[in-house]
Amino acid sequence: MSLKRVVVTGLGTTNPLGGDVASTWTALLAGTSGVRMLDDEWAADIPVKIAGRVAVEPSEVLDRVKARRWDRSTQFAMIAAQQAWADAGLDEVELDKTRLGVAVASGIGGVTTLLSNYDALKEKGARRVSPLAVPMLMPNAPAANISLYVGARGAVNAPTSACASGNEAISMALDQIRLGRADVVVAGGTEAAIHPLPMAAFAQMMALSKNDGDPTTVSRPWDTARDGFVLGEGSGILVLESEEHAKARGARIYAEVLGSGISNDAHDIAQPDPEGRGGTRAIQLALESGDIDPADVHHVNAHATSTPQGDIAEGLMLHATLGDHASDVVVTSTKSMTGHLLGGAGALEAVATILAIRDRMSPPTINLDNQDPAVELDIPTKARDLPTGDMVALNNSFGFGGANVAVAFGSI
Repeated sequence: MSLKRVVVTGLGTTNPLGGDVASTWTALLAGTSGVRMLDDEWAADIPVKIAGRVAVEPSEVLDRVKARRWDRSTQFAMIAAQQAWADAGLDEVELDKTRLGVAVASGIGGVTTLLSNYDALKEKGARRVSPLAVPMLMPNAPAANISLYVGARGAVNAPTSACASGNEAISMALDQIRLGRADVVVAGGTEAAIHPLPMAAFAQMMALSKNDGDPTTVSRPWDTARDGFVLGEGSGILVLESEEHAKARGARIYAEVLGSGISNDAHDIAQPDPEGRGGTRAIQLALESGDIDPADVHHVNAHATSTPQGDIAEGLMLHATLGDHASDVVVTSTKSMTGHLLGGAGALEAVATILAIRDRMSPPTINLDNQDPAVELDIPTKARDLPTGDMVALNNSFGFGGANVAVAFGSI
């Protein structure tokens, strides 16, 4: 069976660096950090007091009445999806809605809605629990609400693979179009988990950095002083289309989605395989499914969260899959600026990967003062030009449970 070619025609985001794609990209290239001290009263009672809050609050963008019916994670996803839909020029296009799908993920789901309603139950009784609680907190709420917005009557999916969820949603969308089941899929991820319980839980398992210095310097992937990730929030959304469908309507095309790979470590519920074998398989599968020569890969937006073990494992994966060429590839971790958006991370980083291809410019990894000698990669600390001509870029995501996803994008 001949597989359809899949392209990206729309982008949208809201995150700690900006409320849209343009402001986010400007901040990424400038090496700006979106990490701040938390001013919430509850922050005084937990060991970690920093995070990457969104730069633009949803209340500044969304209709107030509608927003009250959505969990914060859905609010982010709706903002990004509306941007991506408009960016793709689909507002006035007549579509076969049975061939329009959605694949939007969340790693944790509507946790703030769940916890606030539990507080209401304990303090005020069952009658004070919102009748909207379940439709707000369910993990597929962002995908479902986006489907209502765009009128999607094809498959509407919400994969949940922890920190790999957003990238897995993009992989799922790629498959839907390649297999001829959809012409257009709105894909990505979202997360809103800056709340005392998940933050305390991550801190207790030693996943979050407890560095109490300048918040903008704490997320430091591959640096010898790294000691854990910084939690972020927000969403990234892409519009994927078959190339045939996009060209028929004269759409502007950002990049091609060349291939994807999904695997699992089966090693530990939280820690990655220290040798990176599962992630290596995911990257190999992405290259194979896109018929990509490793020598054509010139850029990687790495998962690199700023954890001691995970950052080293990813370096091993890149050397195992790209061979001697790995040392020539420009590798970056935009989490150094945004923090870690969990289920939204892979999708936001896909936006950055696609823009890097478009502008032939890699964002830097900030706070990299002393690169770990165990990581033999070319990691620029300032924005770096990328090669002209045809090129491929990888976007990697790895999550608790051993989930591994790699997506390969190419110039068009």
